[in-house]
Amino acid sequence: MYSILIADDSWLQRQLISNVLKGNGYELIEAKNGRDAVDRILKEKPDCMILDLLMPDMDGLAVLRFLKEKGLSIPVIVLSADIQNTTRIQCFELGVVDFLNKPAQNDELLKAVQKALQI
Repeated sequence: MYSILIADDSWLQRQLISNVLKGNGYELIEAKNGRDAVDRILKEKPDCMILDLLMPDMDGLAVLRFLKEKGLSIPVIVLSADIQNTTRIQCFELGVVDFLNKPAQNDELLKAVQKALQI
C-alpha cells in the first residue's frame, strides 16, 4: 500500500483529500504545516506528498527547497489556491510532478497521485 503525506494547514482540506485517497486504498499521513511535513518525511518516508503552498511556520516553497537541498527524492503534487504563473514555474523548477488548483476535483487528484507514483 502506498503512503501519501498531505501537508495543508486546513483541517477540512486534509479531511477532504484523505477521504478521497483512503477510499481508493492509500495510507495517509497528515501534516498541518511545512515543519511538520519535513519531520514526517524524514521519519515516515511517504511515497508521495500533496503539498499546500500557503502554510504557517514553513510554507510549501520552503519545503520544496529543503527537499532539493537535502537531495530527498519524493514525488510532490502541489495543491494550492495560488495560481500565479510565476509560482507554478518556481514549483516545477523545484521538482514538483504536478500542480493542481484548489479545489481539485476528485478524479483530477487521483490521476495526479497515480502519475506521481507511476502506477
